[in-house]
Amino acid sequence: MHVAVAGTFGPVHDGHRQLFEHALRFGDDGVVVGLASDDLAVETRRDDPRPIPSFGERTRAVSQTLAELDEWGRDVEIRELDDELGIASTDPSIDALVVSPETVSELEDVNGRRRERGLEPLTGIVAPYVLAEDGERISSTRMVRGEIDEHGATIDTDGTDD
Repeated sequence: MHVAVAGTFGPVHDGHRQLFEHALRFGDDGVVVGLASDDLAVETRRDDPRPIPSFGERTRAVSQTLAELDEWGRDVEIRELDDELGIASTDPSIDALVVSPETVSELEDVNGRRRERGLEPLTGIVAPYVLAEDGERISSTRMVRGEIDEHGATIDTDGTDD
């Protein structure tokens, strides 16, 4: 199966690692990572703007993370994504899309675009959320705010040990 996964992936955290691990596990015919361009990364964060590492920095971090996780020796390609539904909705070689519970609804939009192009719909592979030690979902936004680290450990922001 040729599997795609897409996102901003900056900074990388254990939730992203879960998505990548699912893509690698099922992607025996290869994995495509759609990495949001700098413009798309900013555009998709309009409601909750935050600093985002550059495309180059994110590419390096994603490549390194994939190499660390890839116990199957998969063929992995990172492509710049300029449209939220882009690669998955246009590439006929892709068979499945890894999504999180938050983005599972986007699979319907992707498959709608694929049908319009005469392409087969994608299989969805849902990777569960990874929770931080406080029980909330790990996210890059929470990391940037200084609430948690990349593994979900809470960060003491008031200087106490409570």
